[in-house]
Amino acid sequence: MLSTGPELRLLRRLLSCVTLVLLFQATDAKRDLKSACTTCQKITDNFNKGFDRTAKQNFGGGNTAWEERKLSKYETSEIRLVEIVEGLCDSSSFECNHMVEEHEEHFETWWFKRKTKHPDLHKWFCVETIKVCCPKGTFGPDCNACVGGSERPCHGNGMCDGDGSRGGDGQCSCDHGYKGEFCLDCIDGYFNEVRNDTFSLCTECHSSCKTCTGGTNQDCDECKEGWEEDDQEACVDVNECSKDSSPCEEDQYCLNTEGSYSCKACDKVCSGCTGAGPDNCQACASGYQLTEGTCTDIDECFEQESVCAKEHQECVNTKGSYMCNCSSGYEEQDGECVQMPQPEKEEEPEPSETTTTPHTEF
Repeated sequence: MLSTGPELRLLRRLLSCVTLVLLFQATDAKRDLKSACTTCQKITDNFNKGFDRTAKQNFGGGNTAWEERKLSKYETSEIRLVEIVEGLCDSSSFECNHMVEEHEEHFETWWFKRKTKHPDLHKWFCVETIKVCCPKGTFGPDCNACVGGSERPCHGNGMCDGDGSRGGDGQCSCDHGYKGEFCLDCIDGYFNEVRNDTFSLCTECHSSCKTCTGGTNQDCDECKEGWEEDDQEACVDVNECSKDSSPCEEDQYCLNTEGSYSCKACDKVCSGCTGAGPDNCQACASGYQLTEGTCTDIDECFEQESVCAKEHQECVNTKGSYMCNCSSGYEEQDGECVQMPQPEKEEEPEPSETTTTPHTEF
């Protein structure tokens, strides 16, 4: 009997949850496969570094000639192998240390039995033996060739997902300028300079083109915003600043750029302007006046009528304005300038009687 109502809704939710769990597990599995290959690559790289580092060492100390004769050469000795293996991983890297411990016998096998016939440790260990990596240009559990072939994955114009690992799905992530499943098509703003079934070279259009067939402004299929076609069907810059209505605010002036424009703040002495500086004002701001084509400060303190009308005030000019300060010896109280209290004079001591010493001639 088919479920209905609440039972059917519950079943759908359960199926949805199961699907999400499976998707997450699949994603984690792909990530783990890529991570395992990265770890293995790091291990074999460090092994090669350790091999180079120990190339000129020996057993150290004592009679080296006797040790080599009795204990075998250091070059191929187990002692050298142990020294190399001990330096393969950082102590904090769990995945690296776990992989080395799990496959330690493989390093011994390669070192003593396979090294001569299989000198490429990464290929022998990571690809062919523990099978966590693939050859370059291949991906996935079966090391399938990437799109475009293993020699030129994504036709040389992108990265193949999972390239060199047992993970990934082989899909191409195209380089900038390219798009499509095979990375042979060009994105907007680029055109195919060369194109066939296996090779594509995308070159950037002229800066005025949204799409194009060539490299000049006459090869545009469509102009970019901020550009327009002229009489010769070439894309040319639109001068937004020449329009009757300025695109900028009242206290800004318009500066045209290729394909666009910018708004710059007027000089503070201006009330509206057509360009930078005090000589491009449409009108002068309050506190400034036009002098020989340039807005300059008005010195209010030299006006015929005093701007500081209160008693004991003096005028101080500032840029675009002025201040009324109390004169020396006065301070402001409740908006008025009042005389500052004078310090009381100390009474002078009365002169004391002095005794005159008679002058004696010798």
